Formats: sequence, structure tokens, C-alpha cells
Amino acid sequence: MKQKLDAVQNEVNKVIKGKSDVVKKVLAAVIAGGHILMEDIPGVGKTTLATTFARSMSMNYKRVQFTPDVLPSDILGFSMYNASTKEFEYKEGAVFCNLFLADEINRTSPKTQSALLEVMEEGTATVDGVTRKLPDPFVVIATENPYGSSGTQMLPESQLDRFMICLSMGYPEHEDAVEILKGNAQKPIDKVVSIISVDELISLRTKTNDMFVHDEIYEYIVNIVESTRSLWQFSMGASPRGTIALLRMAKAMAVIDGRDFVTAEDVQSVTKDVLGHRVKLSARAKAQGIGIEQGIALLLKSVEAPRN
Repeated sequence: MKQKLDAVQNEVNKVIKGKSDVVKKVLAAVIAGGHILMEDIPGVGKTTLATTFARSMSMNYKRVQFTPDVLPSDILGFSMYNASTKEFEYKEGAVFCNLFLADEINRTSPKTQSALLEVMEEGTATVDGVTRKLPDPFVVIATENPYGSSGTQMLPESQLDRFMICLSMGYPEHEDAVEILKGNAQKPIDKVVSIISVDELISLRTKTNDMFVHDEIYEYIVNIVESTRSLWQFSMGASPRGTIALLRMAKAMAVIDGRDFVTAEDVQSVTKDVLGHRVKLSARAKAQGIGIEQGIALLLKSVEAPRN
């Protein structure tokens, strides 16, 4: 399976130049059964990344551009009266797919944002009192513009906590920007081939979930998350959901690397991505110019790692 996972990354890297670390972590989140939040300025390839993953992993893909006039019914579906049958018929919303791209999620209303809460946590959609199960697997990749951008509003903590990881693409390096220009005229995304089937992904998720984890790693993960609630650089710590997400991401990183065990390095490599959007910096940390990345780095230094 490692060869296939390497092939998926290679397919995506053909389109997304110079972002192999981001690609690997998105793949890990998909394997771990989590949702991904991509926070960055428009135009750096977030939407293209989602589309490429959907193609390379045989996932049914739908996209909604979130604007202030998007309604919950656009996401979840609605009931329509059929005059010929004299009955109401349910019309599926955009979330009935394997990979749902919520583009610029922080431009829509809180009411529409909240429509995704049940969808992301339970994998179901409730309309008119009837709960319907979404396809399996189901992954949300949401993009958001930086806070303060025109027309944006902050996502609530309850929404942020449902994303397994939060990533940023960033600007490409000069050489990668040149490659993007060369590839853009050829539309390389059209050449992406399917590597893993949906059934294989479901099987891989089961294998990842059942992976053996040493008690010392469990202790290490809990110590990290608990430290976010007590260290001076944070005013709000991570939730128990963050603890579970950190474990699942560490397992997925081990699988991608071809191992059947989790190391402390697996945990450390994804700590910032899993916890960065779940914690808040203290006023003291902000006054000292400490950002989330530095705050997480200080956190990892303060927690003793087990010896592998």
C-alpha cells in the first residue's frame, strides 16, 4: 500500500508544485478520516489541491462557493412538492459526495456555516426531521481567506474544532512558480489518474485505526494536549477532540511512511497542524511577538518525548 500512497502523492505533486509537505498531511488527514481547513490568500492552489486529490483517490467530488447568499438548503438539500404525486420529494444537497469542497467558508453566514456541524461530526444530514447518511468515505476540505479580508467573518471555535488539521499553502518558490506557468497552459490536472479506489481507502482507514500504539505514545499525546491548558503562552487549550485527532494523524503519517507503529516524531510532525487552530495565544505571548508556530514549538520543548 505504501507504493500506492507514494503514487497518490506523486500525482498531486505533478499539479501542486513545491508543496510536498502539505500534500502529505492532506493525504494523512484523508486516511485518518478527518476534515481539512486550508487558510490562505486566494489563488495559491487550495481548490486545485482538493480537485487533484479527488481524482487521484476516485472520490466523487462537489464544490460550493460560499457567499453571503448561500443557504443551508444548498448544502443539506430540501424538500420540493411534486404536483403529479402530490407528495414532497427530497432533493439532495451538495454534501452528498465523497469529497466536499467548501470554498471560502468564512464568507458565508454563520447559519450556513453551522449547517456543516452535523455533517462533519456525524456524517449525516438532517432535513425536515429526517436524518440521511452521507456516502462513505466523506471528507470536507474547506478553504478560508485570512481574517480581515473583505467580506469574511471568523469561524466559531465549535466549527474550527471539527477540522482535524489546519494548513496553509503559502506562496510558491521562484522555481516552482516558473513550473506552474509552464504547466498551466497544458492543464496538468486533466492528466491526473486514479491510484486508489474508494474501497481501498475504506480498508486503509480500518487498518490505520487498528494500528498498535505503545502506551508511552498515548501518554505523550495526552501530555502535549494537557500542556496547552496550563502553559503561559496559551489562554485557551485544546479539547479532547484534539487529542483524538493528534493520535489519528500520527497513525496516518506512520502508514504513509510504511510503518506499523507510531513514533514520537510522527506526533511532533503534525502537532502544529492539529492543535494550532484549537488553541489561543495569551496576551503575554502576543506582546512578546510569539505566533502559533512558535507557541507550539515551545510546547513541544516543554513536554518530554518517549524514547523510541
